[in-house]
Amino acid sequence: MAIRIVGVDLPQNKRGEIALTYVYGIGRSSSAKILEKAGVDKDKKVCDWTDEEAGKIREVIAAECKVEGDLRSEIAMNIKRLMDIGCYRGVRHRNGLPVRGQSTKNNARTRKGKKKTVANKKKATK
Repeated sequence: MAIRIVGVDLPQNKRGEIALTYVYGIGRSSSAKILEKAGVDKDKKVCDWTDEEAGKIREVIAAECKVEGDLRSEIAMNIKRLMDIGCYRGVRHRNGLPVRGQSTKNNARTRKGKKKTVANKKKATK
């Protein structure tokens, strides 16, 4: 039986600390804190969790963490706000360029996308 936490099926064969990172917004350190507060051993595999342990973990996540849809919408709203006020970071988001000061002359392919080749000018013949 798969354990679902905030709409995500956790992998059964992984340790609890790693499995919780499959939830958007939870990393290694926050998953360790969640398991500690819920009183579950972080080395225990997900398939060995009882229903009470899974319930405690759900309660801790609901009480303390902003995850999945709420977090995604908050991030999208923050980016939209930057774009609306027209600040430098917002303009970079709008143009699809790196936001945090990286160089764009040679690299930045992740943000700019696939290369667009520009043909060079033909030499004039005499």
